[in-house]
Order: sequence, then structure tokens, then C-alpha cells
Amino acid sequence: MRIYADNAATTRMSRTAIDAMMPFIEEYYGNPSSLYAFGQQAREAVEEARATVAGCIGADPREIIFTSGGSEADNQAILSAAAIGRKAGKLHIISDQIEHHAVLHTLKKLEKEGFSVTYLPVGTDGIVRVEDVEAAITENTCLVTIMYANNEIGTIQPIREIGEICRKKNILFHTDAVQAVGHLPIDVNAESIDMLSASAHKFHGPKGVGFLYAKKGLKLVNLIEGGAQERGKRAGTENVPGIVAMAAALKESVGHMEETAKAVAALRDRLIAGLSEIPHSALNGDAVKRLPSNVSFCFEGIEGESLLLLLDDKGICASSGSACTSGSLDPSHVLLAIGRVHDVAHGSLRLTLGDGATEEEADYIIRSVKEVVDYLRGFSPVWRDLCNGKGTFIL
Repeated sequence: MRIYADNAATTRMSRTAIDAMMPFIEEYYGNPSSLYAFGQQAREAVEEARATVAGCIGADPREIIFTSGGSEADNQAILSAAAIGRKAGKLHIISDQIEHHAVLHTLKKLEKEGFSVTYLPVGTDGIVRVEDVEAAITENTCLVTIMYANNEIGTIQPIREIGEICRKKNILFHTDAVQAVGHLPIDVNAESIDMLSASAHKFHGPKGVGFLYAKKGLKLVNLIEGGAQERGKRAGTENVPGIVAMAAALKESVGHMEETAKAVAALRDRLIAGLSEIPHSALNGDAVKRLPSNVSFCFEGIEGESLLLLLDDKGICASSGSACTSGSLDPSHVLLAIGRVHDVAHGSLRLTLGDGATEEEADYIIRSVKEVVDYLRGFSPVWRDLCNGKGTFIL
């Protein structure tokens, strides 16, 4: 049995997205900047896709900028807000400790350029407190950037409430919604979101394409110069097949969102219940305010890398956290932020279910994880010391 349970890293392209893409690879391959009809067919497809994407998040098509993915969108949003802030003499930004590195590394770059950044803590549930956001705002604040849902532990942040505070204080609000778009209902106007980042391969679209929503009137900083594409805000010939496929995938995901979320959440809870039976284990993040697909656990006395390799031998594809840091030996900054100590954070497992997952697969994952954890603990000197009273259990 082969079970793919790492959909937070990437999803399989849907047949709908593939079918939408192929004509613009094989037949309508003209450059959308060309004036002749062959190119204008591609241009029309890009603009139709823009309208579709905008409609899925309650935006105006003119507020959508196509990018190479979520990281580029995060960078452009944050650097643009910083440029606006600098012009107004405001050099303070508010974020939190569990953001994706596309956000954190951009903020570190800005700190070297004279900005101050407040990294808000999260509770053990992985959720930012609205009152902490409000308390951190000063007259010098130019941006609040809080992710919609965490890529590692799946916790969903109080975006609407944070957005309302920012709108009241006239401060720009950006959210990295890479894990949320296509999986949670989003309305950028109702939630007072000024900028939002998304990536197609997280909702059954292709890799290498995403979008930035930027509210009308915001002056964006160009990351790429060289052409007038995307209203002069993102140079380079548009990835027409990717854009068309992304729009088709998003429309399909949003159209089936409620039923998909209900089915996947039931399996998520089945996994959580089964894995909670493992002694000295703990669910990471809030049990309720989390993405329908996300299951994140820590198991004391084991190494996550060994767990992943042995699960792979059993046909299960999983991860220990973000795919962007899977080559790192350091424990997850997200797990450390919610209070997991280093030794426990190293024994983490992230399972993210996809559309079409079954109870049979969930039960197989539970059995397999139990077997592998028991096996690894069987020859772990750390586990042996804990069992012999030479150490203290944490979980």
C-alpha cells in the first residue's frame, strides 16, 4: 500500500487542472504580450484566470498579481509594505514566531535595513492572541503580517479579528495564506486583508505559480524588472499554462470545499484519536482550530528522521515539518515556539491528508506509526533511561 500523507508539502495536480493546462502547452502557446490574435488568445485566458482567482477570495481581478508561488508573493507584499512605511517614516513591523521562513527571512533582511520587528509569541495551542497584536501596535507600525494557517501544525489564526484591528488603526495587514487558500473559506474584504499570498501546488494546481492579492491603491515594489507584465508589477512572460491550471484547480477546490473539509476532518480526528493512544505522545497545536487535513504529533524518545524512513518502508509518505526545512538538523522553530523542548521536537511527525483519503488508509497509518514508534524506542538509549527512571518524561 502506498499512502501519500504529505499534502501540506505539495498536492497532486487535479485532472481538471491538467486538462485546463494542456491546450495552452500544445495549441494556444502564443505570447500573451503579442498583439496578433494568436497571442491575444493567451492574454484572454490569463485574464479569465485572474477573474476566477479573484472571485474565489472575494477580490477584484485588478487586485491579483500572478507570481511564481507563495514565497515570491510573501516577499513582494512585505517589501512593498516596508517601502510604504519607510516613506511615511514608520519602521516597525509586527509578526509572530511561527511564520514560514519566506516571511521570517524577509523580516530579518528588513531588520538589517533599519526596521524593528516584534515577533509575537503563540500559546501552546499555536495561536496568536488578538490582544497581543493590538498591544504591540505603535505609532511607528507600518505592517502586521500573520499567517492564515500554519504549515507545520495546522493551527488557524484569528485573521478576521486581527484584520479588523489593523483596519481600525490604518495599518497594512498581510497574511501568508498558502496553506489556507482552497481549503478554508476566505473573503479578503470581509476579513480586512490588504495583501494575501497563495501558491497553486497547495490546492491541486501546478508547482511554480501562485498569486499575490494586493488591495487597490497599494503601491507594490517590483522584485523583477524588465517588462510591463502584470501591470508593470512583475516582469517576465506570464506562465500561461500554469496560471490557467491554477485558476481551474482553485475554482474546483472552492466548489467542493465544504464537503471535502468535512470528510478529511473526520479522518484527521480518527488519526488524532489513534495516535493519542501511543504513550508519551502529544498533538501539536489546537485540536479544533486547525486545518481539516493536518495531524502533527511529537513522540518522546525517538528521532523524527528515523520515523519517516521506516514509515516510507511501509509505503507512507509523511514529513516532520515544513518541506522547506526538511534538510535541516535543527528542530522546528514552530515546535519550539509552542513550548516543545529540543529532544521532543526532534521526534515530530506531520501527516496531511488529501482528497480521497480513506478510513482504511487512516487505520493503516495508525498501526504503522505505533509499530515504528515501538520499534525505535526498543533500541533507544534515551527511551531506556526514561523507563529506568534515569530521566524524566516530558510528554
